[in-house]
Amino acid sequence: MREPPYPGRVPEPLTADAPAGPTPDPARYRTQPVSFVRRSARLTKAQQKAWDAKRDRYLVEVPRALAATSVDPAWRFDAEATFGRRAPLVVEIGSGQGEAIVAAADAHPERDHLAVEVYTPGLAQTIVRAERCRDREGLDNLRLLQVNAAELLETALPPASADEVWVFFPDPWHKSRHHKRRLVRPSFATLAARVLRPGGVLRLATDWSEYGEQMLAVLDACEGLVNAHGPGGVAPRFEGRVLTSFERKGREAGRDVVDLEYVRPA
Repeated sequence: MREPPYPGRVPEPLTADAPAGPTPDPARYRTQPVSFVRRSARLTKAQQKAWDAKRDRYLVEVPRALAATSVDPAWRFDAEATFGRRAPLVVEIGSGQGEAIVAAADAHPERDHLAVEVYTPGLAQTIVRAERCRDREGLDNLRLLQVNAAELLETALPPASADEVWVFFPDPWHKSRHHKRRLVRPSFATLAARVLRPGGVLRLATDWSEYGEQMLAVLDACEGLVNAHGPGGVAPRFEGRVLTSFERKGREAGRDVVDLEYVRPA
């Protein structure tokens, strides 16, 4: 889920506290725009407590490449080893504060759930929510990854390994000069199709109408995906997406939510 729009592009350092300098080493920065900008990692007291006490239970440590949220191209996410079983896998990209993915993991213990988010406060709040579930025993079927989603989809997730991929309310980057930062573009569609199993589902939602139109155009044109509601068709609201305060505020502001559903052909 999106954070407030950022006014411009900045490189992401290899480490969150890497010192700034007049002549940074170009090898330490990405050359392609990403769909996010790292911000303050300041946590509330409750988030800090959960992060310190339970991070090892939920957060999967990822070897890095160039930047703090990058993924070493040689690394692979092994869901069976991580969760200790073989089960359907749901991946949420941009899990934000964790409302949707935690609710899903709590409601569906037969499935495994992977939350992908770059912002530490969001991940910490996801842990807070998870620890309140299952009679406050936490969720064994939930893991977190603090990574750039595009790199995860390109190399770290094995082909045909996910049953569902969710993208709910990605940052619309509404200014024209920032559209190149949008997550949903042709390269993303190809990568999403790559990680979905045959018959797997890509679910999206946005409250930015122009972005919804772009999503439709991009995803309808992807050879590896089929619109479940016909070309140009939108989906009914996904019942598995909980109504968050973010979506409620959007509705109150008069923004309509567009849901989309795509299937990887068998």
